[in-house]
Amino acid sequence: MKTKKIAIDLGGTNMRVGLTDGATVVNTVIEPCPAKEAEDVVLSQLKRQIAQLMTPEVTGIGVGVPSVVDCQQGIVYNVANIPAWKEVHLKEILEKEFGVPVAVNNDANCFALGAWRYGEGQGTNDMVGLTIGTGIGSGIIIGGKLYNGVNTGAGEIGSLPFRDADYEFYCSSRFFSQLHGDTGANFGKRAQAGDPQAIAVWEEFGANIGELIKAVLFTYAPEAIIIGGGIANAFSLYEKAMRQLLSTFPYPENVAATRIEPSTLANAAMLGASLLL
Repeated sequence: MKTKKIAIDLGGTNMRVGLTDGATVVNTVIEPCPAKEAEDVVLSQLKRQIAQLMTPEVTGIGVGVPSVVDCQQGIVYNVANIPAWKEVHLKEILEKEFGVPVAVNNDANCFALGAWRYGEGQGTNDMVGLTIGTGIGSGIIIGGKLYNGVNTGAGEIGSLPFRDADYEFYCSSRFFSQLHGDTGANFGKRAQAGDPQAIAVWEEFGANIGELIKAVLFTYAPEAIIIGGGIANAFSLYEKAMRQLLSTFPYPENVAATRIEPSTLANAAMLGASLLL
């Protein structure tokens, strides 16, 4: 049986296109995204990257995009960090170009799907995948199925009001750059070197993540919350403060019953995109 698919993790910084075979990414083509260029320029590069991996064995193309998506029609709207992509009929365009079925979804949903099927979320029926990086994304698995809502709008927890802004402001890289004047990566290096100021910043961040996870627990009460994105790699720097904050959750049995851990699955979003088909 043919199992090979093209899987795409499209971002404003990089366009990552992979050839997948089940749980394996066989080959990848990763190039910087010409995010400030016209719609057709971005599309042309995407087509070129796909063409480099396309073989007669490929049965379909799955795409994860940082935007709201009409999954039925495969239309993406207002793609984050790619200003020209206001309304792109991506499914129709790629099916016409390559002659195979195409499925399109939100990138955080793809991460959740990949982590659920192949990563730390395996064996659960109800799971939330949180992507923490330049922003906050989340994907929701309910009863063993991805829950999209209208135009993949479900699970936008980062946009919920929190303090004087929203969770995304206090729980993403913006917390470091806009509130503390440096990158999370630099604060990470300083904290690992024992800098007490940097350690305190990460503790503050961990408490914020704890508040974010409280919102997830109140809303979905999942069996597992799997954290991905660039800041997942720094989990050890904020885990203790996060769990201390969660000790104030009014239903401690639910906290105890929920696995909260970082994803170690390489290419989780890409593998999730391959599962859309």
